Amino acid sequence: MEFLQTIRKLTNAYQSFEQISDKNIRKIGLTPGQFDVLATLGNQPPMSCKELAEKTLMVKGNLTVILDGLLKKGWISKNTNPNDARSTMISLTKDGDKFFVDIFYQHMNYLQPLADSFHENDLRELSLELSNFTTRLNKFIDSVNDKE
Repeated sequence: MEFLQTIRKLTNAYQSFEQISDKNIRKIGLTPGQFDVLATLGNQPPMSCKELAEKTLMVKGNLTVILDGLLKKGWISKNTNPNDARSTMISLTKDGDKFFVDIFYQHMNYLQPLADSFHENDLRELSLELSNFTTRLNKFIDSVNDKE
């Protein structure tokens, strides 16, 4: 049962971080989903809705609602993909980019004391272990999908 205990600890760690982060994001006036989209689009070339959904780990329905809200605020633009007219490309507007810079660095400053409480070597080791763990999970997913 060590495996399930590890999964539980990962979940608890994620939920704890989410509580810390979400509190500040909401003070900024955003939902966590809106922040995730703005942070994903920031300093990046335009991306398709599919790419954005993959990078934010959001389901399409939630992403659509978030994009509509950000579009109304004038922080993103939607344009037809020049390489595939069936696809839409999403990018930050000038106002969206300015807002992204303001909120992103404000949020990073908020999290800095937490980040400083960890030793870099510990974080590096944890990151490597999590990458290995994720690789094994993905291999299992592939093997299950191959059997179906």
